[in-house]
Amino acid sequence: MSKSNTIAITRTGKIEESQLLKNKIKALAEEKKPLVQFSSFEKMEKLKAGIYKSDLENLKRYTGYTYDQLSNVLCVTKATLLNKNKAVKKFTTSLGERIIGLQEIYTLGYEVFGDENKFKKWMFLPNNALDGKMPFEILDNQFGRDEVKKLIGRIAYGVYS
Repeated sequence: MSKSNTIAITRTGKIEESQLLKNKIKALAEEKKPLVQFSSFEKMEKLKAGIYKSDLENLKRYTGYTYDQLSNVLCVTKATLLNKNKAVKKFTTSLGERIIGLQEIYTLGYEVFGDENKFKKWMFLPNNALDGKMPFEILDNQFGRDEVKKLIGRIAYGVYS
């Protein structure tokens, strides 16, 4: 039995990735594309396989953030992000989720604003819809990231925000 050519269910009920999914994850990683170009299922599988320093470096390039800014929004120490051993060792699942979540916000923002520089500037401007806070200030937890995504969505639909 298979589902969408991406997983196989063994007799024991264990779900295994197909070679097709493994190849897609590897190919996208080699192209340095953001993880958000994966489907939700593929993101879950990538998270299980591991988020590595190379994924963090892609996020850093994608957002233009410094390590200090990344450590703030990802709620980890700068040393954790800079640790050279992380190149071969995966980050924790919760940190991996935050990395993917931040990439999702930036992908959505770039698409809605149509200009990376405009969106990056917007992230550091106080916003009345966020109680006068800058979107960047509230990215350090899931609730804040959700609010920023909702706000970008409202902007996409032309709702005054």
